[in-house]
Amino acid sequence: MELDKELESELDQDQQLDFFSFKKQLEIDKEDFCKEVYKERKESIQIKKEKTVVKNLEKIFDATFRICTRKGFRGMSMRDLSQESGLSMGALYSYFRSKEELLNTLQRVGNSFIQRILEESALGKENAFIRLRLTIKTHLYLSEIVQPWFYFSYMEAKSLCKKERDFYKQAELYTENLILNILEEGAEQGLFQQREHKMAASVIKAMLQDWYLKRWKYAKRNVTVDHYADFILGFIESFYLLKENN
Repeated sequence: MELDKELESELDQDQQLDFFSFKKQLEIDKEDFCKEVYKERKESIQIKKEKTVVKNLEKIFDATFRICTRKGFRGMSMRDLSQESGLSMGALYSYFRSKEELLNTLQRVGNSFIQRILEESALGKENAFIRLRLTIKTHLYLSEIVQPWFYFSYMEAKSLCKKERDFYKQAELYTENLILNILEEGAEQGLFQQREHKMAASVIKAMLQDWYLKRWKYAKRNVTVDHYADFILGFIESFYLLKENN
């Protein structure tokens, strides 16, 4: 079975999507994330000027990521955060009443933010092959742009209370289930081989995590996110794609 011309055209567009063009199209940065937090906590944050709130949230989050890299979330105190961020204790408490509230906010808003972008990335794409490529690239490129959050979210899930930890587990499974659905649909469409889709989705998720959890390893080897994305996609497709679709 040969790929039809419409699919070939979509593939050409997908192959042109690299990290640079992704960033240019999406135009997201730390400020956008902080704006999401502001919208989520608008009623709780005592300061009402959005520009000031966003600027200080960025300071708080950057300081949190730096401290947690050094000593972990459990070892961090609000006083540590005050000193690292340059905000007074009073100013800090006007944003978050406790470090647990800070952690829960980072997890909830961050996961919702990432999930929304992942869903939008392949919107309107019916072909599972195209959707798989876009989903993998989008996840890797996002984790390159906001790598500190991805690393923090994974490493500090253990510090969540049971209710929030259950939410994190569901968020953790979100990407895996998203990939699982694409693989199953691809098999139904006659594009992919019948495999152990659930196991495959779990392994693909682990490969995506390796990029942001062991960033130092790939940096040392001069591996770019585009190189990693192409390698992972080639690996998946050699296992899944039917020979007549190559």
